[in-house]
Amino acid sequence: MRPESVPGDPFSLLRKRVHEAEGRGRRAFALFQAARHPGPLVWILPSHAPEMPMLRGLPRGVGERLHLIRPVGETDLLWCVEEALRADPVSLVIAEPQKPLALTVGRRLQLAAEAGRTSGLMLIRQEAGSNATETRWNCEPLPATAADSTLQRWSLNKNKNGTLAHWTVNWNGTSAAFHMVSEARERHEPAEPPH
Repeated sequence: MRPESVPGDPFSLLRKRVHEAEGRGRRAFALFQAARHPGPLVWILPSHAPEMPMLRGLPRGVGERLHLIRPVGETDLLWCVEEALRADPVSLVIAEPQKPLALTVGRRLQLAAEAGRTSGLMLIRQEAGSNATETRWNCEPLPATAADSTLQRWSLNKNKNGTLAHWTVNWNGTSAAFHMVSEARERHEPAEPPH
């Protein structure tokens, strides 16, 4: 039995729910989630999308479990998402809708996720989410401070069951392992000299 979510893990997506990610780093967030979800993965993106996940460049273990679906048109894409969410053996469904998600569509996807006991992650354009979503993440890459650094800023902007927050994460894209990066603090007043 898959856990509902991992206690104390801020990046654990609640199962049986649909979540959203927006921003330039939304695909990196999706790959991070794919590496963390055991079992079959489904990624649904429009047939006209110019970029596709390159199977050999994915985190360890993801390429073998990933099924890519490329429907023609938004209606077919949403139908594929709903059907994939209802499929019980699927662990995570990632989709890239091109249009804003209406409340009715969002609710249908939530019901499908509940029925299939699956997590969904919609990679949306800015401000194109549904009010029915469980969580909404804003994901942005940050400038690297070192040659091997892959910093991301993941902000939880909507959360039906908790608080909102943001984190700076160093994730190298090869596994589910990551490092939290402490916030840099600026001193607004000079330090007191020792007495």
